[in-house]
Amino acid sequence: MGLESVGGLAMHTILSKLGPLEAASVSCLSRRFRGWASDDSLWAGFCSHDLDLSSPLDPYGNPLPSFKAAYTAWREEFSMYPWPLVIRVKNCWSKLKEWLAVNFPEVLPTLRKGASEDALKEFENTLKIKLPLPTRVLYRFCDGQELPNEHFTGSLPTSLLGIIGGYALYDHLVNVFLLPLRQVILDTKGIMHQLGFSSRSKYIVVAASATYSEKIFFLNCSSGQLFVGTRNLVTDGEMLPCVPDALISSVHDAAGNQQQDAMLLWLEEHGRRLQDGIIKVRKEGKIRSINLFPEKPPLCSSAITNGVKVRASAAFVPEFSNLQDESEKFLFAYSIRMSLSPDGCVINGMTFSSCQLYWRHWIIRANDAIVSDVNGEAVIGKFPLLHPGEEEFVYESCTSLPASRGSIEGSFTFVPGRLADAKGSPFAVEVARFPLQLPNYIF
Repeated sequence: MGLESVGGLAMHTILSKLGPLEAASVSCLSRRFRGWASDDSLWAGFCSHDLDLSSPLDPYGNPLPSFKAAYTAWREEFSMYPWPLVIRVKNCWSKLKEWLAVNFPEVLPTLRKGASEDALKEFENTLKIKLPLPTRVLYRFCDGQELPNEHFTGSLPTSLLGIIGGYALYDHLVNVFLLPLRQVILDTKGIMHQLGFSSRSKYIVVAASATYSEKIFFLNCSSGQLFVGTRNLVTDGEMLPCVPDALISSVHDAAGNQQQDAMLLWLEEHGRRLQDGIIKVRKEGKIRSINLFPEKPPLCSSAITNGVKVRASAAFVPEFSNLQDESEKFLFAYSIRMSLSPDGCVINGMTFSSCQLYWRHWIIRANDAIVSDVNGEAVIGKFPLLHPGEEEFVYESCTSLPASRGSIEGSFTFVPGRLADAKGSPFAVEVARFPLQLPNYIF
């Protein structure tokens, strides 16, 4: 066809659009085509696009002499898996690690190197299961997290390093780690025996809270669905699915290119929420952790009244939910954050340097029906005193609903100055309505 006459620049453009497999095939046509198809800038583009590599490295991080050698090494290392799945999993982990490096770098040392094929085969033989393909590739890139040496029983560290994160609710503290294979074996054997599951069960424990408060995630290796235990886990083995069933497909089909199990979908969604700022690292007291209370609308509401800002959001708490109780089926924790603007409290043109909470009023709905109308002093027994520019006062509480959807709205009554020395009349501060809802993805 006279393609050899088009020139090297044009062929570079053509080959880069065709892709790596086509470029490798073209190299067999002639010496000139082999030269064009071996151009390392071409393979640098393939490595960048498929593997997010800016330098030629093998799958273990070792430098190689060229990008073509690097691409070849990656293809050979993962030759037993569909290549689109490998690219997708690497992209998932790359985005998570990039976010952590910027926002929560102390977590990075807890992430383990990827498991070998031999380690995965031994794992499957030990538990007598066959991992879904996406989960298998996820573990090839990262064998979970190093856990704390022991459960927290006294003073807490300055950071809770679970990659999935959690929340605090009174004395219930959750911080979920992705478990390494060796811990999956230990926890699966121990917990499944405790729950009375058959030794031939296809469930394995893949994530759990590393604090004294339990929250446990189970992967069904047959269906590829991820589940989390409810309050009735120990008594009845009750669990909730964590990912929409309709999204799971081809979890054991190595021939196709549409494989996605719940573990991959779950981690991708978690990464998206982190990158979009829906959830963030929050510091409460001296402790930093990934906090599951949403920070952006529509899941987080915000309102300012007379300089007092109140932000509010809720998180579903599966481990305290009871699907067998018709009146209190779903439990939600909610987080309220209040602060005073730098200009202070402004009422009818008058400025006050502080204000103090006295009263709360909550309207709680299940669907659109009011199920609770609460009036009372203080919040969790406290009367926060707000000053301009100080950090938010944060408190968490909870409520249960008979329905999977609902909302909370209400108001706080503040006095300008302080309760012991009021400088004016009490005023109501809006708490804008925020949703309570069973999410599509449960974390």
